[in-house]
Amino acid sequence: MKNIIKSIFASLVVALLFVACTDDADRDWTTPEASFKLYNTTLGSNVLYETMKSNPFVLTWDKTGSSNYTVVYSTTEDFATKITLGTATTNTFTTTIGDINSKFLQAGLSPYASNTVYVRVEAGSEISNAITFGVTPYPIAGPIVTAPTAGSTLVLNSADQTATATTVTWNDYSSYGVDVKYLVEVAKTGTTSFASIGEVTNVKSLAVTNKDLNTAVVNTGATINAPNNIDVRVTATTTSTGGSIVLKSAVVTFKVTPYQVDYPNFFLVGAASAAGWDAAGSINLYKHDNISEIYTYLQPDEFRFLGQADWNPINYSMDADGIRASYKYFKTVSSNVVKGAGTNDIENMKFTGAAGIYKVVIDADFGVKSLTVSSTTVSWDIPNLYLAGSIQGWNAATALPFQPKGNGVFESDPLQIPNGAEFKFLGQQDWTGKEWGNIHAAGNTGFLGPNGDNNNIKFDGGDNFYIITVDLKKGTYKLVKL
Repeated sequence: MKNIIKSIFASLVVALLFVACTDDADRDWTTPEASFKLYNTTLGSNVLYETMKSNPFVLTWDKTGSSNYTVVYSTTEDFATKITLGTATTNTFTTTIGDINSKFLQAGLSPYASNTVYVRVEAGSEISNAITFGVTPYPIAGPIVTAPTAGSTLVLNSADQTATATTVTWNDYSSYGVDVKYLVEVAKTGTTSFASIGEVTNVKSLAVTNKDLNTAVVNTGATINAPNNIDVRVTATTTSTGGSIVLKSAVVTFKVTPYQVDYPNFFLVGAASAAGWDAAGSINLYKHDNISEIYTYLQPDEFRFLGQADWNPINYSMDADGIRASYKYFKTVSSNVVKGAGTNDIENMKFTGAAGIYKVVIDADFGVKSLTVSSTTVSWDIPNLYLAGSIQGWNAATALPFQPKGNGVFESDPLQIPNGAEFKFLGQQDWTGKEWGNIHAAGNTGFLGPNGDNNNIKFDGGDNFYIITVDLKKGTYKLVKL
């Protein structure tokens, strides 16, 4: 009997040893057991905002007696790759939301996207339990321009303006949880007047044509047909519940040689216009870069464009392909412009809309013309016209009246106008109705723009007496010194 009992006891011992060995084999000996408790985070919101960056972030744990605690975090539960969040000499760790936001981004977390992080405290060979929470960081660093490279050179090609001159590229966060708009700008080195060359959303490159880059570079004051130091930068803008964050890249300086573009002039003539068929009195459109435009009176009838205030040498007309001159043509036209009378290559254009003031726009870019006639903006038949501005004050109730001369022409009494004076024209003695100012350019002879598309007229001349003449039908004004 004793031998039987001994045999049973020995079998039990072997079985226990086998189970123990099996448990040891299954245990993850690379992750030690928690030996003290880390309490949950004081983070009030899992979504971080820039306005929270100075707010405190506090962790506490129940272990005392150690003089060296290290707070670590990981994006995986096993802490296979861990990053130090900070250290402490007591059982409390305090930092800021801005600090942990930066460290989360450095670990590769995406801004505006929810990420899971694991945090624990280490004290020598001992560790705390891990706490986990979701966190959505905000971006703090701007893009990094990678092309063009600093010191590189670029000669723009005037022969092929539609071709890509360069592609601006940049690095940024691997991804965003919201849309990010990138604005690409250039400026002449030494100035702060940046000009846009394009904007994209959620991509990190922008192809720029010879034309667009040339226009922007020239507008920064660059010298034509000579290498200029040009700064390029990229601005990233994101918007979330916490507001908008705008982050700019450092500038990269490269050399650009722009070219001169000689765009043609356009003169409106014809029965549809206020000028009639008198070429000498044709209406010269305001030209700025590739765009020529004017607000002018049109009525249902025929018209055409001239290249000068004469019938020769350039005379634009319409054929089956569009509006044609001897060397260039309008590729597209407005729906309210059709072919008029004539044969072969001498057809007039015909305006079919209702009579009124229209914005006429011609795009002369790339050697291909397009004509746009906007919808009616205001009636030209204004019975009265008034002057408001710095000459007598901006109070519309005391605006100075003009004398109507008929056919949309108004003339002021002699006025003493000091240098630098600014003013506008009103169709009534208040600011709630018709308003006329200068489109784009300032000057003593200019082009009128109606409500919403005008600037103050800025007088540039001596302190003398002038008569101001306004021609609403032609869309022009002029100051004549007495």
